[in-house]
This record gives sequence, structure tokens and C-alpha cells, in this order.
Amino acid sequence: MSEPHSSPRTSAYLDALSQAIHKKLQRALANSSQRRNLLQELFADIALEVDDRAKDVIVNKEEDGISPAEDINDGPLCFYDVLADYFVLVSESRKPILDWIVQLWSQSFASHIFALLFHKWLFEVHLDNPEVLLRYSSALVQGATNVFWIDIQTNTRRFQSLFRYLLEDVALDHTRLNKIPFQAQRDTYLMLSRFILFYNKADKIDGFLKQCPAFPTAFLVGGPADILVTELTDQLQKLKVEPVLLHYLSEIKILQGLELRMTTSTRLKTCLYSFTSPGGPMYPTRAVRHAARESLDLLFPVGRYPRHLISLFFRLLYPWYWPSSCWNFVVSCIQAIFYSVLGFIFSTRNKIAKPKSQ
Repeated sequence: MSEPHSSPRTSAYLDALSQAIHKKLQRALANSSQRRNLLQELFADIALEVDDRAKDVIVNKEEDGISPAEDINDGPLCFYDVLADYFVLVSESRKPILDWIVQLWSQSFASHIFALLFHKWLFEVHLDNPEVLLRYSSALVQGATNVFWIDIQTNTRRFQSLFRYLLEDVALDHTRLNKIPFQAQRDTYLMLSRFILFYNKADKIDGFLKQCPAFPTAFLVGGPADILVTELTDQLQKLKVEPVLLHYLSEIKILQGLELRMTTSTRLKTCLYSFTSPGGPMYPTRAVRHAARESLDLLFPVGRYPRHLISLFFRLLYPWYWPSSCWNFVVSCIQAIFYSVLGFIFSTRNKIAKPKSQ
């Protein structure tokens, strides 16, 4: 691992950031009434995007080492990206902060902060105490899950670099993944399964399935593909942000061709079908219903037309939706006719233009 922070100016700046984190953790430990607010403020600070002035100090383009900006090519450069590399290299700054976080272990946002600051350190050092290693690994999974849900709730990708590291540098690299206990490996795999489509890593699914750790209940839950689809199905049912749900429904088509157990396949089909009808319990919007229907037809083409008839029947059970349905049908027909006319005009013009050019 090359050292990206080698200039005295950069080191001094990162040392100052480390001291500021240390002081805020001390204040949180000393002030029980304000503890949660202080930890929330600290989490927000380290999750902030690095501004241009700070980036000029942190990113040394003249150095031979790889700078954080060059190392992170998908998403904004945040302070936790820089600090995670820094704490791998500088043990004297890392230890007091880690000790304070351990003392605040049960508090809200403590696991968030640990995951952001020490996700790289955990896989780059050797810890002899298995209990400590399990505690750190569990905190990492919990904290990473929490921050990924923050991205989902806000429909942002601020923590995409954390996900990319856990997926590409840990889950797909057994030399790092084997450093944590088996239970933590399985929990990491389940967590990544739930968010892999959200962070646009569908192209990594084939390799991800091959690196699936051993599950003691595999005879009940199935193979790696079944585990992945089960976690994605559960995730779909929890999503409440429409743009995020639409993104999942568009990306889930990548599952086409996976060999699944009958129970897993039925579970996914039932989940998608629940999004295709108006009303409870999902109350999906029109965009969600159409996206779910497209995904369902692609993944499960058998029985497509009977499903459409059943959906139409249930649609008739909600007469207050009839006016909007009729209006959307009319608009769709007009749009289809309009685009057909445009296509005919352009094709005719091209046929007329070709003889003239010849």
C-alpha cells in the first residue's frame, strides 16, 4: 500500500483532524446528556465532502503515490475516505480514537463512525484476540449497514467508496476476508447482497457469488444465488423511497438466468407481483407498478398473460382509479401514434433523400 499522505503540510492537516475527532469523542464521553448529539455531529463531519481548499492540502498531485482523489473514481471524496487511509498508516493517532469509540460502543452513531474511520484498518492489521476481532467485525457490519441505509433514505451515493472497498477489496479478496471470523464473513456477504444493486455493482455479481462463504444452513436456504436473491427480496419489501425502488426494479433484471430453488423463485415472484397492483399493503405508484411488471415479465415469462388478466381484474376492484387509468391509457395511445407518425416521416424523408444524393 503506497502512502498518499507524505508531505509535512498534509500530515499536519490530518493530525489536526485526528485531534479534533479525539476531542469530540472525549466531550461525548464526559457529557452524557449531549452524547448522542455530539456523536451525530462527529459522524456528519467525517461524512462531509472534502471542499476545494482542503483538497488542495490533502491531495498532493506532485507526489508519486496514489492520491485519494485518484483512488476514488465513483462518488465524491469525503473526509472519511482520507482518514481511513490515514489511520491505517499512523498508529499513534489511531489508538486513542479507537479506545474512545470502544468506550462509547453502545451509543448511537458509534458504529457509524467506526465503520467509516476503521474499515480499512481492520483488514490491514493483525489482531490476536478473537473476541476483540469479532467485536470490531460486528461493529463494522452494523455501522456499514446503517450508513448504507442513510444513502438509501436520501437517494445519494455518499458512502459508495465504503461499499466498493468492502465488495471489491474484501468480499472478492479472500486474503482480506479471511482475517475476520466466519460469522462476520457471512454477515458481510448478506449485507453486501442487500445493497449491491443500489451501488450499481451488478456487473460484480458473478464473482461475488463465487466468493460466497460457507453457510451452516445451506441445505435450508440454498446456494449463493438463493442467498443473494433472498436478501434482495427482503430489501425490496423494506424500500420506501420511490426513486430507489425504481432503481432496484430496473437493476434486478440482472438476475435473469440464475438457477434458484423453487421457494426462492416463488418468493421473488410474489414480491414483484405485490408491486404490480394498486392499493394495500404496498400502495405502489404507477411508475413502480410498471417497473415491477416489466421485471416480473422478464424474469418469469411463463404465465405472463394470465398475470396481466389477474392484475386487470384486481384493478377493477378499485373504481376510484378508473379515471386515471383511462386518462393514462389515452395519453399512452396518443404518444404511441405521435411517435409512429414521426418515425414514418423521418423514414420517408430518408428514402427521398437517398435517391437525390445518388
